Formats: sequence, structure tokens, C-alpha cells
Amino acid sequence: MSGCQLDARLWGKEKGLSRPYPVVCHLLDTAVMAGALWDAVLSRAFRRRLADRAGVSVAVMRRLVSFWAGLHDIGKITPPFVVMHRPSYLRLEASGDYSASAGAERESLQHDLATQWVLAELLPGFGYPVSKPLRESVHHQIAQLLGGHHGCFHQVPKPRLLAAGEAVQPGLGRRGWGEQRRAHAGVLRRLTRSSEAPAAPLPGDVAVVVAGLVVVADWLSSQERLIEARMPPADWRADDTELRAHGRRAREEAPAVLAAARLGRVSYARRAFTSQFPHIAQPNALQRSLAQELPSLVRGQGLLLITAPTGDGKTEAALHAVSLLARAVGASGMYFALPTMATADAMLGRVAAFSGDSVRGPKALTLLHSMAWLSAWKQTSKGGVGAVVSEDSVTRWDAGRWLRTGERGILAPLSVGTIDQALTGVLPVRHNALRLFGLSNKVFVVDEAHAYGPWMHSLLVRLLEWLGAMGASVVLLSATLAGKTATSLVEAYRRGCGFREPQAVQPRYPGWLFVDGSSGDVSAARAVETARPRRLRLDVRAVTWDPAAPDDREPARGSRRAALVDALVPAIESGGCVLVCCATVEESQRTFRFLRARLSGRVAAEDLRLLHSRYPAFRRSEITEAVERCFGKPGTDRRTPGRPRPSVLIATSIVEQSLDLDVDLVISDLAPLAQLLQRAGRCHRHDRADRAPGMAGGPRLVVLEPRNEQGVFVVPRSWGAVYSESLLRRTSVLLGENLDTGISVPEDVQRLVDEVYAEDFGSRLDEAARVQQYAADVEHQAQTMAEEQLSRLTAIPPPEDVVDLARLSNDGDTVDEGLITTRLGADSERAVCVFVQPDGTTSLRPDVDFPVPMAHGGKLSTQQLASIMSHVVPLPGPWLAGRTDDEVPAGWADHPTLRRLAVLVMRQVGEQWTCQVGGRHLEYSDLGVHPSFPPS
Repeated sequence: MSGCQLDARLWGKEKGLSRPYPVVCHLLDTAVMAGALWDAVLSRAFRRRLADRAGVSVAVMRRLVSFWAGLHDIGKITPPFVVMHRPSYLRLEASGDYSASAGAERESLQHDLATQWVLAELLPGFGYPVSKPLRESVHHQIAQLLGGHHGCFHQVPKPRLLAAGEAVQPGLGRRGWGEQRRAHAGVLRRLTRSSEAPAAPLPGDVAVVVAGLVVVADWLSSQERLIEARMPPADWRADDTELRAHGRRAREEAPAVLAAARLGRVSYARRAFTSQFPHIAQPNALQRSLAQELPSLVRGQGLLLITAPTGDGKTEAALHAVSLLARAVGASGMYFALPTMATADAMLGRVAAFSGDSVRGPKALTLLHSMAWLSAWKQTSKGGVGAVVSEDSVTRWDAGRWLRTGERGILAPLSVGTIDQALTGVLPVRHNALRLFGLSNKVFVVDEAHAYGPWMHSLLVRLLEWLGAMGASVVLLSATLAGKTATSLVEAYRRGCGFREPQAVQPRYPGWLFVDGSSGDVSAARAVETARPRRLRLDVRAVTWDPAAPDDREPARGSRRAALVDALVPAIESGGCVLVCCATVEESQRTFRFLRARLSGRVAAEDLRLLHSRYPAFRRSEITEAVERCFGKPGTDRRTPGRPRPSVLIATSIVEQSLDLDVDLVISDLAPLAQLLQRAGRCHRHDRADRAPGMAGGPRLVVLEPRNEQGVFVVPRSWGAVYSESLLRRTSVLLGENLDTGISVPEDVQRLVDEVYAEDFGSRLDEAARVQQYAADVEHQAQTMAEEQLSRLTAIPPPEDVVDLARLSNDGDTVDEGLITTRLGADSERAVCVFVQPDGTTSLRPDVDFPVPMAHGGKLSTQQLASIMSHVVPLPGPWLAGRTDDEVPAGWADHPTLRRLAVLVMRQVGEQWTCQVGGRHLEYSDLGVHPSFPPS
């Protein structure tokens, strides 16, 4: 033992235990667990890839990973850490075996940073190469990697400071401390049989995978019940025999620990498309083309791009492709990323159903978004996907408590979640490496790849670089993807795979193409027929903007409200179902209120619906379920007999992605062309026998185009920055050019989407329009550049630029993940309305029988917490500026989930429930939460 007997009094874990746990036991536990993770979670092909990238054999790489994982907490052998259990420190001090400078135990040296400093001193003695500069030296990179096991990689210290050791870091201690650290490292090296060292720094992608694996091994080995069961006796001496026995027990128990955590890898059965989806009697052209042609193109990792109209079976095509790609690359699982929580919730069941017979192995499935725990709780309480079937059943879907905690969900073999959960991996947030590790050996699916603005698109580009470098395969799904956007995504993945020479990409719509990650080749785009060719009739109406006009006043001629009525009444008289899409939530609320008054007697009250994001979660869910029952796909179990006639749904852009709707007519405020096509895709979406006879003429889109009193195009001020004026103007021109012929779907779609972004677009305009378009284009380009610059400033570097791991953590200055997810989200704050009743009691709803859950001398139960969170409303951050927390219910401020909520204390004034936040009056009504509108 390097001439020094290990001191079992040095402890590594103490919280929640009967007595301190020797640090050498925890180090050995973690080393063993890392080896078990290597075997059970990483596929054989992925292990070989990591070893090849590190320049060693697979066997050597496994030993290195185990050794490194064991070293992660060697920084705990320091005075500032040991003194946290004062009796242990006093015993060491009294023994005379240790010395340190005065006050060393009070130094603020955290044990993770201590690990980096200690290993930078120890590893050269184990044969790890030392070179200049320090940030590019093998020995320091491994020290830095292990010093980052709390999720943040520390900066490279100046070499002279590192050489000074205890003189500049008194917390490292003097006599005894250094000898024990060296002895502990030596024992770990011998027991893991790790006598080798990498000859060069690890590539960034390999370093991230190793870092993530070390973190998971540490977390698994830190479970209190596990430690307590392995607690050695009080007279344990940590000699060679005892250490070997402890390691042997850890190895024997590791498989059960992994099984209990629901960690492992899955494999995909070789099955035909129709066997995977028995509900599809005959695959459509897209599905058939992929099933027949993709297998011959897939030789390893790659990227598949599918572009097709909504409703053309892209999801099933993607899941089938996942099985092909996973088998080719040896992927251990899948992450299905979607743009919204609603789409993620809806996809969970579809992935579960697909995986039932198509996936083998530990099929733990997690749902990942900021409210996923609530969705999982609701599913479990209903006996749904999240419910435990049986402890040993291979069909058990429950991911287990361990995987559902904190950032761990992405480690499950199968995951469905929002795109931000993956994009956070390329931002300098704590444990970003863990997220990348969770994605590294999987097939990554991105739905609605066109739906992201410049900032999120730039982050997706960076993520694809990392996934390409890590050997992961990717499937991108889109209904409307411009060739320029497609090229940027494909080229990012190819760069990650090591190919720098660009290749132009021109998607076919509908169709698909494949990028071979081994050769960098981009296949010719395959064009396929759509099962639903159709011609979209266009009706563009120039209107003046008047959403805030009094509801009881006759709409002015040529106004938006007048145009709405003119378009709606004939459809209603024909018994039609109509979707009205508004630019903003506030305008949807005002439009609903106006139409409720105007259409009274023409449409039943229950058949006039409003759907947007600013309802409490439970109410939005109720409305969504009702809308899907009424306008969903015919023949599904969710449909109720009898399609409502007539009916009107007023909504915002959330209907573009979240719902499978089928209406007879779509009326929309002007929006960028891609979004208009998405909305129009909800019109005559399905073949149905119960469509109103008067509405059977095919899909029709009415667009309300804003003009001023002089008839000049103008973007309403109430829209703010929701749309780019440049894209709106270009869309307006293209709609006008296609007004007589309509839009042939799918033949015209790709051409039109590309024309919206054409650099020479101004050449088709007259001089006056060209000047206006140029000014709007400049503003749009400036905004795009600003968002792209924000991405460059915040995103981590591409993998080939990462040797110094501190660059993954912004040199130690990580960003609050809450701020990042706020930036990724549409609404920046979350609020809960608390209603004060006349008797002084409070409730979560205007009804007095829904009391506010409070903690009185204890903790809130899971059911209470779920009840509160089901009433959360997302709101714009500026609305809540100036709020106070004077009336936060008991226990909420102490809960990590609830303390971030804004509490809006509503009081009844006449018929209205209102509150004042700063200088703004907010109201709660059947419209949701909104600024106080004048009485109707």
C-alpha cells in the first residue's frame, strides 16, 4: 500500500448514516459501480468507440474509467472536509499523525476543487504524461474531469500556484494528509488494475461521456440504504484482505443496484414496419419508402431528415427508423424531443406502445419537462403508463424513483421530453455533461425541427455537432423546413462526424434524405407521394385592426371583426367547424369575448371554445381534451358520438403542434408562411363521413391581413415581436401571388417555404415595396444575428475545441438553469391564483370548496403539491414585475418547487376577480388570466 497504511478514520459519507463511512469504501464503491455501468449501460460498439477515440484498448479503457471514478472524492482527504464531522477531525488531530497550518480546516476549499489540485500532483507519479501548456496536459485534464463531478468544471490554475500546493491552498494540509491521499490513490489503482494512462488528452466527446459516467456512479454509490448495509465494523482496519472483501461485495451487489435504479440498455428487434404498427393496415408512401430503402443506406451512425405534411405518419416512420439506426450503431436507447410539454405528454403513450414488442431489455421510460413529475403523478394515480405493473415484469414502464429525481431522467434507456431538456446540454449549466452523456449512446429524434427561432436553432446546431462527435444517430422531423435551415442542421452533424467540406442539401417535400456519419455522404433526397394531395384555397382579406373595440359596437366596415363575422356566418349556417387562430393570447381572449356576444343564438355556448396557454394547467387540460374529442381523428376511442355543428374554436399558435385537429375552415391572422401552412393542415385533415355537406369543398384558409386606414400594410402594435415583419411582408406577397391558383399540397410547399427566405426576394417587388421590404429585412437580420450571437456567447464550444473542460462550465461561471429554460420557453414566469373568499378563507379556484393546500407543522404531501401545480399559469415576466411575497401560503416558500411561483392574490370586485401587481391590474375569468378588459 505504497508504504502507508490506510487510515479508516478518514470518512467520506456521514449524512443520514449511523456513523461516518470510510472514504476508501466510498471510493471503492464508486470505482466498482463505474465498471458495472460501463458493462450494463454502454453498448459494445459504443465502448469500442470510446476506447478507440482515447487511443487504448477496450479493456484498458474500462480499467481507466473505474480507477478515475474511484478517485473522484480523493479531495475529501483534506482538513476542511473532515472537520465537517468534528469528532472525526479531533481524533485525527489528537493522534499526532496529521498536521496543517493554523486555520487550515476553516479554509473554503471545496472537496471537488481539492480533487483537481490533488490529482494534478498525484497523476504524474502514476505515469500520466505532463506537457505544456497545462490546459492541454493529459494529467491535468483527468484531474479537471474528476474535479468536475459536482457538475461544474473548474478553471486551470496557474502552474506556479499548483506547484506551490499547500502554500497557496492551506486546506490541502501538510504531514499525513498528502501521504494518505497518495496511499488511497495507490490502493485504488492496484485494485482496479489500472497501470496504464492515455498518451494524449481525451477528445471532448469522450471526456464528457466519462464525466457523466463518473457522476452517475457516484450518485448510485451514495444511496444511504446501500451505504448503511455495507458499513464496516467500528474496528475495521482497511487492510488488503478487508478492502478486497469490500470490493467483492460491491461487485456482487452492483447489478441489483442498477436494476433497482432502472438503468441499462435496450435493443431493438428486427421487425417489419407492419409488425411494429399493427394498427396500420397499409403503410403509406413515406413509410413504405423508408422501410424499403433506408436499410441499404445505414452502415453505422447517421442522420435521417424526414419532411412531410402533418398527418402523414412521420411519427411512425421515425420510430421505425430509430430501430434501424439503433441496430446499426449499437445504440442503447432513444430520446424523443418535442417543442412543447403538451406534445411530449401526448407522445409518451405512443413511444410506450411502440416499445412494447419492438424493444428488448430494461424498458424504463421517462417523461422529461419542467412539469413532468406532475404528469407522471397523474398517470400513476390513474393507473396509466407511469404505474408499476410488477417488480420483475419486462413490460414494466415505471422508470423508478431514482431515475425520476433531479437531472437523472435523461439517463433512462427510453425518454420523451421537450427539446430544452436536450439543448441544455450545450449550455454552461451545472451537469450539462450529464445531459450529453444521457444522449450519447442513443438515437435522438427531434420533432417539428422547423419550429425554433434563431437562438434555439443555433443551440440545436451545436447539439448536433456534439451528437455527431459522440457517434449518436439523429432523426429530424419537419412539416415545413427551408433548404437553408436543413443545410445548417445537416452540416452541423457532418462537422461533428469530422467532415468539413460542405454539401448542399435540398429537401424534397414530402420525402427524406440520409446522411452517412461514417463517410459524410448525403444521399439524394427521396421524394414520395402524399396520401392526401389537395389544393388549399386561399382567401386573403385586408382589414384594419380592432380587437380592442367595444364588444357591443357594430364592427366598422373593413375591420378585422367585420371580416371575422363575414367569414364565420356562412360556415356556421352550413353547420361547419371552424378554427380561428389569433396572433397573441390577449387577442384570442378579446376575439372570444366578441364572438360570444356576436354569435349568440347561432352557436351553442358550449360549442364556442377558447384555447391558449394562460389558463391554469388543469383547465387547459380539460379544454384540450374536449377539443380533441370534438375535432379529433374519427374513429378514435376519445371521440364522442356526434360532431358538434356548428362550432368555433378560437386559439393561438399552440394548435400548430399540440393537437391533431380536423376542422372545415381555418381563419387566421397573418403569420409567417410556414405557420399558416401548419394551421391550414388542420383543415380537412382526415377523411370523415360526418363532415357538414356545406363544408365538403376541400381545405380553405382565410387570412386576415392587417392594414391601416389608408390600406397600407402595417404590423399591429399589439403583436409586439411575436412575428418578424420581414417574414410577414414576404408571406403577404406570396399569398397574393398564389391567390387565384391556391396552394397545391405538397407540390408547392417546399418551393414557397424556400421563397420566403430567398435573398433576391426584393426583385419581384416594385420600388416602394422593395424599400419597405429592405428595411424590414435589415431589422430581421439584425434580430437574427443578435440571437445567433447570444447563442455563440452562451453555448459551449464544439467538441473538437474542448480539451480544457472548464470551457464547458464557462470557466466555472455556470448559468442558472432556471434562466435558461425561461429563455427557451414562451412565457417567462409561472403564477398561481389564490382567491380570497368573503369569509377570509382562500381557495385555488373561485369556488370556495377548493381550499389552498398549506403546510401546518409539517411538509406538503405529494397530492397537495400536485394540486397546487395543476393550477399553475404561465405568464409574461413583465406582468409580474413589482410583485411582493407578503401573502405566500404557509409552507410554500420552503418548498423548492413552490418558492419560484408567483402568488396572485385575487379579490372579488363586483363580478370580477382581480389583483394588482405593480402598476398592472390582472383579472381571472373564463378567458383565463388577462389584463383587465373594459366591461363587455
